[in-house]
Amino acid sequence: MREWQSETVILPPVRDPRMITIRRGGTLTDEHHSLLALWAADCAEHVLHLFEQEVPGDSRPREAVEAARAWARGELPMTRARALGGHAMGAARHLRGAPRFAAYAAGQAACVGHVAEHDLGAAAYAIRAVQAVAANEEADRLAERDWQRAQLPDPVRALVLDDQLRRDELCWSVFRD
Repeated sequence: MREWQSETVILPPVRDPRMITIRRGGTLTDEHHSLLALWAADCAEHVLHLFEQEVPGDSRPREAVEAARAWARGELPMTRARALGGHAMGAARHLRGAPRFAAYAAGQAACVGHVAEHDLGAAAYAIRAVQAVAANEEADRLAERDWQRAQLPDPVRALVLDDQLRRDELCWSVFRD
């Protein structure tokens, strides 16, 4: 098993139909799916500097963030974005702490096109990256969580906030109040 796959699985055992696209039997529209990918890319990019400071020559996580955005704009097939997400997580393999979590956030963002629920993966790993370098872990966690929530597009805001409540325990409790 790849090391990045050995991390805790943050996808729920029972999928929420609101996070499954209409064509796969859920209720998530393509527009909202794209908004989730763009939000996840914003969350990942917000901490990407933590990876790039550690490994300045490795562009895989940045390419994954751009892949998430390109997929959302309809410019990149989901399979290519997902592959770039895997490469970003591979970039984390030899790292620990904030750089590792930042690369995971980027990888998760690129995989939102494949499974919308990876949006919280990007957000949760971004918060973990901030916590890893925080002077005040709790205050910095809340500040990053609140920054992320401020970036949420209105059409998916309630969905994401509800999903954060539902999956908080799976996501290391980073979304709690």
